[in-house]
Amino acid sequence: MTAAAESLAVGRSVALTQRVPFMVSRLAWYALCGLLAVSMLLPLVWMVSIALKGNGDINQLPPAFLPREFRVSNFVDGPAQIGFYRLLLNTVIVTVLSTIGAVVSSMIVGYGISRIDFPGRRLWFALISGSIFVPGIVGLIPLQHLYINLGLIDTWVPLILPAFFGSPIFVFLARQYYQSIPRYLDESATIDGAGHWMIFTRIMVPLTKPVWITVAIMSFQFAWNDYLSPLVYLQDAKKFTLPLGMAAFLSDQAGSQYNYYMATNLLFVVPPLVLFFLAQRYFMEGLGALGTIAK
Repeated sequence: MTAAAESLAVGRSVALTQRVPFMVSRLAWYALCGLLAVSMLLPLVWMVSIALKGNGDINQLPPAFLPREFRVSNFVDGPAQIGFYRLLLNTVIVTVLSTIGAVVSSMIVGYGISRIDFPGRRLWFALISGSIFVPGIVGLIPLQHLYINLGLIDTWVPLILPAFFGSPIFVFLARQYYQSIPRYLDESATIDGAGHWMIFTRIMVPLTKPVWITVAIMSFQFAWNDYLSPLVYLQDAKKFTLPLGMAAFLSDQAGSQYNYYMATNLLFVVPPLVLFFLAQRYFMEGLGALGTIAK
């Protein structure tokens, strides 16, 4: 019994000795992740601090982290001065239509390249995949001339129409996800008399829910935050989107009302955050399709 007890004690000591470095490394890893998380949240916390300050506190030297007086009214006065709700309506219209166009076009093109055998399919996929590495700014001037000739400058059409022609990264993402779906589903549906449109709408759309939600989130975020396209194509202030309208307000005020700007900015970031957290599970699952090996 004594020998057995000694052996058990030795075993526990060895196990504890092996676990200590592991626990220390885990604690160090968690500490590093926590430090990085805090560093990423600091700008947001500072923005909240400025949004709650009065004009006098903003220019205070040295700057104080906490405002002397919490101005919650900035979240009402700021949007009112910037014209937030009119800009919000414009942004919602442009973003929703762009998101619908990106999801529909990318999913259809991805289905065609992945599930339909036609001559040059691999070539088309290579061209689409290769265009991911071409900066979008390259086509800005030719597109601007095109829209000028079509008389579409100072309209929302240049902001919405490109989404209905698909995005290379979204098409690639959709195609990769389609590749993970067994082919026998298509064959069984074809035997039952289903065409490609019925296969796409009745079978593929429900099965590809994670990827089209991922495309919707990414497209929504891009259209919501887009500043360059409205700057190039819009001239009438009544048609401005939020990024352009808020930048115009900041320029007009010459930085004298940063508290109003920051308060409105906090309202501006709420919709994308809410959308992401509601669909986070599908978003992460959809991004996993990028690791799928193309066949």
